[in-house]
Amino acid sequence: QVQLAESGGGLVQAGGSLRLSCAASGRTFSNYNMGWFRQAPGKERDFVAAITWSGSTRDYADSVKGRFTISRDNAKNTVYLQMNSLKPEDTAVYYCAADKEGLYFGLRRNMKVYDYWGQGTQVTVSS
Repeated sequence: QVQLAESGGGLVQAGGSLRLSCAASGRTFSNYNMGWFRQAPGKERDFVAAITWSGSTRDYADSVKGRFTISRDNAKNTVYLQMNSLKPEDTAVYYCAADKEGLYFGLRRNMKVYDYWGQGTQVTVSS
């Protein structure tokens, strides 16, 4: 079992930056691949970024590539999402998630395969 808790969301102007954090509990956290997803009101939850258990491989949605950076510090049981050059269309609730099968399948974008989820943190980007 892993418990996840996001923080760092808020209101920012277009072009600004935010860093989201996801604090995890559980001794097996370091063996899980991790992902970030986001969901705007009335919209589907979409993949944003993912990172392997070691942090050696990363994957990004095309909409955020070059602007967002996912990272992790396993010693602190924390995953981060650095968001730069934010756009109004980035406005959403952002969720972190853990994929316990990542050791078998590698990075995955399908939210249905993720096993543990945080409660989400709101990011609002004004124009």
